[in-house]
Amino acid sequence: MTPPIHRILITGAAGQVGTALREGLRGHFPIIRLTDNRDLGEAQPGEELVRADLTDFDQVRAAMEGVDAVIHLGGIPDEDTYERIRDVNIDGTYNVLEAARQAGVTRVAFASSIHAVGFYPRSEKVSPDMPVRPDTYYGVSKVFGEALGRMYFEKHGVAFVGVRICSFQPRPKDARHLSTWLSPRDAVQLFEKAVTAPDVGFLLVAGISGNTRRWMTEDGWDVLGYEPQDNAEAYAAEVEHLHGDPQDLVEQRQGGIFVASEYRGLAEKKG
Repeated sequence: MTPPIHRILITGAAGQVGTALREGLRGHFPIIRLTDNRDLGEAQPGEELVRADLTDFDQVRAAMEGVDAVIHLGGIPDEDTYERIRDVNIDGTYNVLEAARQAGVTRVAFASSIHAVGFYPRSEKVSPDMPVRPDTYYGVSKVFGEALGRMYFEKHGVAFVGVRICSFQPRPKDARHLSTWLSPRDAVQLFEKAVTAPDVGFLLVAGISGNTRRWMTEDGWDVLGYEPQDNAEAYAAEVEHLHGDPQDLVEQRQGGIFVASEYRGLAEKKG
């Protein structure tokens, strides 16, 4: 049996996925505690706002007090320098899991990514038990988070669900999204199931909608009871012509632009 959840913590709550979950999960739990190192605006009924930086263990530990389950979305959401990815995504995820253990939290849902397996060809359907093939330092940080979650489950009994988010968007924007799209309402359902479904132990699942052209298997969805409501195919006529050169590696691998040897993401923008 999974004990009832009174207070849930969402890290990275000011981000795109965090904002969608904040709105979509409102009223689903007695208290939703939201953390970020950015402005979260005004607290709504049933919300608690806590400023916390993932790189500061004491801040993360304080935010974890009295929490029953965690949805860990916080981190750099793109490629960056190794040092930045290490400090925020890798060390930050350690801080979340260790603080959860110390606080007696029994369930963590982790925002992993398609970029943990981004070098798989688009012709191959990827399941959670296949070897990882990260495409960036960002992807490596997601592999680390999954592995750390496994250890915390095996050693400390913290149930862990890693959701490999593919393309979270209001609607598909290009042909790749016909395979990778995760709609906001499906994201809300998926993460709610990730912290409430009984007897999950350790689990990795694809974070996508019910796309006809999906490149990831639905393994583990039945364990969670996840039943996606959306399918990117509804937008096929609008976007299937929007793609690059089929001979380009970024059009052949699941990670898209992230697999390009010159791709630096946020590090490029910072010069």
